Parts: sequence; C-alpha cells; structure tokens
Amino acid sequence: MSSTEPSRGLNRRHFLRHAGGLAAFGALAAACGGNTGRPSGGGGGGDGDGVALSQWYHQYGEAGTKEAALRYAKAYTKAGVNVQWTPGDYASKLSSGLLSDKGPDVFESQLNIAMVQSKQVVALDEIIEDVKDDFNPNDLAQNTVDGKVYGIKMIDDPQLIYYRKSLLDKAGIEPPTTVDDLIEASKALTTKTMKGMFVGNDGGLALGGPALWSSGGSYLTDDEKPNFAGPRALQAYAKLHELNASKSILLGAPTDWTDPGAFLNELVAMQWIGLWAMPAILKKFGDDVGVLAFPKLDAQGKDSVYSGGWTQFVSAKSRDVEAAKAFVRWLWIDKADFQEDWNLSYGFHIPPRKSLAAKATKLQSGAAADAVKLAADHGFTDNPAWTPKMGTAFGDMLTNIIKKGADPAAEADKAQKTAQAELDRLFG
Repeated sequence: MSSTEPSRGLNRRHFLRHAGGLAAFGALAAACGGNTGRPSGGGGGGDGDGVALSQWYHQYGEAGTKEAALRYAKAYTKAGVNVQWTPGDYASKLSSGLLSDKGPDVFESQLNIAMVQSKQVVALDEIIEDVKDDFNPNDLAQNTVDGKVYGIKMIDDPQLIYYRKSLLDKAGIEPPTTVDDLIEASKALTTKTMKGMFVGNDGGLALGGPALWSSGGSYLTDDEKPNFAGPRALQAYAKLHELNASKSILLGAPTDWTDPGAFLNELVAMQWIGLWAMPAILKKFGDDVGVLAFPKLDAQGKDSVYSGGWTQFVSAKSRDVEAAKAFVRWLWIDKADFQEDWNLSYGFHIPPRKSLAAKATKLQSGAAADAVKLAADHGFTDNPAWTPKMGTAFGDMLTNIIKKGADPAAEADKAQKTAQAELDRLFG
C-alpha cells in the first residue's frame, strides 16, 4: 500500500500528492470516458434509502487491498457504495472527475489549498469533532485550512532507510548519523555484486524533502513564505548530487524505490522505502534488518522522516454530501476494526488514530517499533499551502542539481520565484 513521497515533481508517486490541486488549476481536465465511476444501481453495499455513493481509490500494490475495500463497502447498509479502483493514471481521472458532476462522492488523495479555494471538497469538522483529539496532530494539520478540517487521514506511511545489519558489520561501519556518513557508508557497502543503496531509478529525487528538513529548512514557513532556498538547504541538495555521483547507488532496478524488490533480491545493502514494505522485508531477513531516518546534514541539522499517506475526502459535487459524510464517518472513524485491518493487514502503516496506534501490536517490536519511534521523533508532513506548481518547480530544481550537477543557488532561485508567485496568487 505504497504511499506518496515528499513534494518534488510529477513522477509516478508524486502525482498522488497533488491530484486534487491539479484539477483546480485545470491542468488535467480531459474527459474521463464512458465509465463515470458512479453506481448505476445499489453499488457495492446496501441500498439504504436508494442513495448510491461512488468511492474512488488509486490501485494499491499490496495483495488483498481491493478485496478489503470492496468488503468494507458491502458492509455499509445506509447507502449503496460503488468502489472505483483505478489502475494507471489516477491523477488525471480524479482531476477531471472533480471538475464534473460524474466524479466521486468520496475519494482518497492529499489536500492542498487549491482544492479548498476552488470548492472541490467540503469541510468535515462535524464528523470528526468528537474524536479530533484522538488523531495525530500532524495528520490534522495537513488536512486543515483556515481552521477547518477537510479530510480524514486513512494511513500514515513514514519513509525510511532500511539496511542489513550484517552487511554494515562486515564492512566495519556504524549506521550513518550524518549525510556524509551515509555517502561514505553507501560507498563502503558497494561490491562487485551489490550497490550500497537504492533511492530510486531517478537517482534520489524522493530524498529532496528529507534532505531539506535535515538541513533545518522546510518547504514553507509557518507564515507561508518559501523556506527551501537558504544556504544550508543548498548544501543539502549538493550532498544529494554527491551521493548520485558516487557510483554507489543502484540505477536501472526492475522496480522503483516504492517496491522492496531491490532490497529483497540483495541488489543493495540499503534502500529508501516506506513502512508498507516492512512485512516482506522482515519475512526475508528477520532481525538482520535495521531502519534509519534520513540523517541530519551535520551537527546543526536534524534527522528527518517524511510521513506520507492517504486521506479520505468528500467531493463538493457529490449528489448527496450528507450521505457521503455519513459513510466517511462510519468507515474511517466508527469502524475501528476496518481501520486496523486497512493499516496492518496489507503491509504496515501507522493508524492515524492515536488509540488504534497504541494497540497496534504488529508495530510494537523490532524494526517496526523503531520505525514508529523515528516517525514520532523526526516526522514531517506536507503543507496544504504547497501547491502542485510549487512541487513541480521543486522537482525540476532537484533534477537539475542531483542528476545534472547544476548550481544549487541558481536552481533554487528559479524554484523560489515560482513558489512566491503561487503564494502571492493564493494569499494576496
């Protein structure tokens, strides 16, 4: 059930961060085709008072996820729920769907402020109010605009560095604690048959956000100003180029970093990937697995763990907004057993509800427990004021620095101008 990555450009995973916002900008407004995604009759669940709801998901990678979504929908008795499971380009389908009256009633995505300003989603304060204190504060913050909550978080997916303890021991090195240590460890772990680390076939663009945070920066300040172009941030981006140029990272892997294949097939000693991959990795390597946050830039920096995930929204164009809200409340607030199943049975994820996370026994020992603690101590999430256009500019900056060796200051200046123009448009 792989998740989103830190905002940095529109590749396969990044589009999911900004699907709704792209709709708001009209960037992907092509028609959806004949399949509207709405049920023609009672849908997957009970038909209640004749209400029919359409619930949209992207295609998750883990076995059993689609069947689980269908099972949840079937169990709902107050409305018919039709599950639309979308392989391929979920972003385009969702973007155009949210602009029409043929889109979803309920859908998963990640919030950005454009979705609110263009009135694509409705506030959900009334359904979350009595349990608000039970949600992770970061999850609330990333789904709140102007004091209103617009989404109910479904899963939290921290992304970390997995490593083989025995291979580090054999190389005589300790788990890295700074970015320089990480680069040196990747070099030391590279052999004739194995690369030191896999960070994606694009050379590590997914590390842009964590590297920025490791320097002490962030995408935006609390008062919505660009905060990713300072001297220390530039130093962090240059380190990502150094890692890419070190000849110690794997490129051209059969699957990308969101899949544990490179690690499982022993093509690398370390891999950047999410908590979702933990069960498969533990099954293969057991106690030989350790996890790390992205290490701090230097002694003045901080470890960082990007926590992605998915959030459930109600479309403002729903034909029955109140029925859609009631379904979201039932599934993602009332049905604790379904929430536990979704978070822990198909890969590992941290339940956004604190009460459920506290009793998630599968996450309370070994590397899984370490991952949860790292996320709690060093986690950061997306800012809803960070728009798709900002993310694209940030991604272009990273591509030019990491892969092409371009001047970090010049590239960051271009991205910062784009971000500032977006902020001026959004906030005046």
